[in-house]
Amino acid sequence: MIKLKVRTFFVNFLLLILILNPVNGQFSGGDILNEAPLTPVPMEMTFEEYQDMNRRLTVGLALAAIPIPGMIHFYAGEKKTGLIILGTAAAGLGSILVGAASLDDGDFPDSDFNLLILNPGDKEKERQYEKIPLEVTGMDTTYKLREIFREQKGGSGALIILGAALILGDIAYDFIHGIRTIENKRDRVRYKYGQQLGFTYSPTIDLNNNTVGFRLSYNF
Repeated sequence: MIKLKVRTFFVNFLLLILILNPVNGQFSGGDILNEAPLTPVPMEMTFEEYQDMNRRLTVGLALAAIPIPGMIHFYAGEKKTGLIILGTAAAGLGSILVGAASLDDGDFPDSDFNLLILNPGDKEKERQYEKIPLEVTGMDTTYKLREIFREQKGGSGALIILGAALILGDIAYDFIHGIRTIENKRDRVRYKYGQQLGFTYSPTIDLNNNTVGFRLSYNF
C-alpha cells in the first residue's frame, strides 16, 4: 500500500515537472499559458515602437463596438486625441440633454381664431385647438378644430441637432482616423527596422539524398 502511494506521488511529480517545464511542457500544440514566442528585437527599438508594431486592427475594430468614443485612439496609443474625442462626445451629450430639457418650455403661439382649450393651466396636459369656421347655418356655426403646439424656445432644437452631430462626427473620426493611425504606426516601425535586416545565404548539401540547396536567414 505504501509502495503504491510512493509510486503515485512520483508519477504526479513527474507530470507536474513536464507541465511547468517551458521547453517540454507543451500539450495540445502549445504552452498552457498560450504565450507568444519570443522573437529577436533590435536593440534600438523602443517599447512604444514594439507596441506599435504589434497592434492589431481586429482589436481596434472590436473596441469600436464599445459605445465610448475614442476607444480606438486609446488603443492606438493616442491618449491625447482619445481624450479630446471623449470630451467632445461628452459635450455633445450635454447639448442634447439641455436641448431636450427645454423642448416643452415654450408657449402656445397667438391665433386669429377662437380657441378650444383642454386642461387649461396644466403645462403637461394642456392642449389648444383653433376653431376654424366651416359653415354658418342660421344661428349655428360648424367649426373645424386644428391643434396648435407650443413653440420651442430658441435654440433647443438646434442644441439637440448640434449634440447629435458632435457625437456622430466623433464616432466616425475615431473609427476612420483611428484605424489609419494604427496602420500608419505599424507601417512606419516595420519599414524603419525592415531596412536594417541583413539577409545571408548558406548552401546546404545532403550527401545521403544527393541534393544541393541553400538556406536564407536574416539578422539585425
